[in-house]
Amino acid sequence: MYESRENYLETILILKNETGSVRSIDIARRLDFSKPSVSRAVAILKEDEYIEIDENGYISLTDKGEEKAKSIYERHKILTKFFVETAKVDEKIAEQDACKIEHIISEETFQGIKKFLKVFNK
Repeated sequence: MYESRENYLETILILKNETGSVRSIDIARRLDFSKPSVSRAVAILKEDEYIEIDENGYISLTDKGEEKAKSIYERHKILTKFFVETAKVDEKIAEQDACKIEHIISEETFQGIKKFLKVFNK
């Protein structure tokens, strides 16, 4: 899956958790993207069965979409924590770096970081 699509799924999950409902305009505002760009991405995510859109334009994640979004969001949170706690990186910079790395890090490396943090935080 492309990084941009993963970012959309993660954003939908976060918005849903924050506000309870998500529309294309909410995604556009959060990501600072144009409405046409978001509409195109949403159509692709719907076609790929990651999201559903009801008759009022509200977007929800399918089981497949929620699983993917939660996986990406977990990577984001763990990587941010890793950078802040172990490397003493400023939280804003850690967030930005985690957002980039979460899409390309191998599963093996990610699991290693998770294990390290468990030991580190004891």
